[in-house]
Amino acid sequence: MERYRTPRPDTPHGRTRRLRAALLALTATSGLLLTACSAGGSDSSNKASDGSHGGFPAPAAPTAGGQQGEDRFAGPSPTPDDHLSTFALDVDTASYGYARRTLAAGQRPDPSTIRPEEFVNSFRQDYRRPDGNGFTVTVDGARTDEKNWSLVRVGLATRPAADGGERPPAALTFVIDISGSMSEPGRLDLAQKSLDTMTDRLRDDDSVAIVTFSEKAEQVLPMTRLGGHRGEIHHAIDGLEPTYSTNLGAGVETGYATAVEGRRKNATNRVVLVSDGLANDGDTDPDSILNRISSARREYGITLFGVGVGSDYGDALMERLADKGDGHTVYVSGQDEARKVFCNQLPQNIDLTARDAKAQVAFDPATVTEFRLVGYDDRRVADDDFRNDRVDGGEVGPGHTVTALYAVRTRPGADGHLATATVRWLDPDTRDPHEQSGELETGALSDSLGEASPRFQVTAVAAYFADALRQGDDRWRSLPGDPGLSELHDRAERLAKKTEDRDVQQLADAIDQADRNQG
Repeated sequence: MERYRTPRPDTPHGRTRRLRAALLALTATSGLLLTACSAGGSDSSNKASDGSHGGFPAPAAPTAGGQQGEDRFAGPSPTPDDHLSTFALDVDTASYGYARRTLAAGQRPDPSTIRPEEFVNSFRQDYRRPDGNGFTVTVDGARTDEKNWSLVRVGLATRPAADGGERPPAALTFVIDISGSMSEPGRLDLAQKSLDTMTDRLRDDDSVAIVTFSEKAEQVLPMTRLGGHRGEIHHAIDGLEPTYSTNLGAGVETGYATAVEGRRKNATNRVVLVSDGLANDGDTDPDSILNRISSARREYGITLFGVGVGSDYGDALMERLADKGDGHTVYVSGQDEARKVFCNQLPQNIDLTARDAKAQVAFDPATVTEFRLVGYDDRRVADDDFRNDRVDGGEVGPGHTVTALYAVRTRPGADGHLATATVRWLDPDTRDPHEQSGELETGALSDSLGEASPRFQVTAVAAYFADALRQGDDRWRSLPGDPGLSELHDRAERLAKKTEDRDVQQLADAIDQADRNQG
């Protein structure tokens, strides 16, 4: 795990990008695929070219001198450019959904399945949104109870999702796990109900194909327009039955072949993988599976989305597939969540507003002595690759927000510029690069977490909760100002009342369950 870093001069040190691991959310994937139905921060935008912008250190331009940054397991690294933090954007939420289900079953989640950024990004934010494609950048922060330590939030927001009739048509290939393990209630049956609901909500000019896999893969339905064929699609979905072992590799390969065969120009072409990720037959290595379908991904721009289901499922495999397949993951444990994902959030992932989006935060060494990015462990990008558009970033659709939280230690009595955050992305149609920046001054920090905005406080509670759940692995140090689960639950309860947000109440309930499980 990454330890606290010291942004002071010395020798270059490289940070390696890790690709994330697994398509978590079977049921939610469908939602993702279809998903969609500053204080102290100022931003400035430009079509990217030279990277110059206001504020103290500008994001790193490519140089010949190697990578900046630190290994996530390394201690403080005194390098000249160690004030930089660079990562690919991520809108996954599966880790939080699966943790909630595990806690509700009276168990403690495996720390390896806890990805704090997916907890933080599971909640509504109130960031200002842009008028067109691209992002707004909000940077704010609050001081913690630990001396000289603050939490700093970098918030990115895309334009609101358009009405259902204003998005491009979708060509979706559903790759559905029908192995024996999918017979458990809340797996295949939930996927079928969700797909039936989705079929009724999609437009006539959308298309759907269905591939199933167990010990082998089979195309159940070629790419079929919804208009005039909904009954045929419902029949194919309702006829799915669990069978034998799980050859996930064959399913993904056949799914991509079906997607390529049924590919539609000027449409969003996606493969949606619905599975519990418990592969036990054929090729089970995510890198090998993705290598076999790499041409379909690169030549045709077909992206992979994962929907995870089941009380027991292969988190690592699903997350790795989604990450390397330029995709997103969600986890769905019940019908209400499935309906929300498939129906209410439909536009967010059918349309696309940014490709290969990355963020880079430059901390000012005059005011900051140490900092740590909370989560994004497998989304790190070498600082020199921030403007290398051949290096993968994240794909983001309309209606999305992306939040990154940092623990930041300021110099005693520090006053002035604290950080500049820049997001870089490619236009989804022209592939032209663009950038947008936001800045934060020390004077804009709230004096305490309790004085920060309610949405900032929700972000902090979610991060502290994730941090508590992955304790026991000594690679992670506790976040500064950690209040403990009991106090965290009380804060979440107060925030649920203040925001009148059901999702925040569910967070409070999950924290309470974790506290009781611990006792």
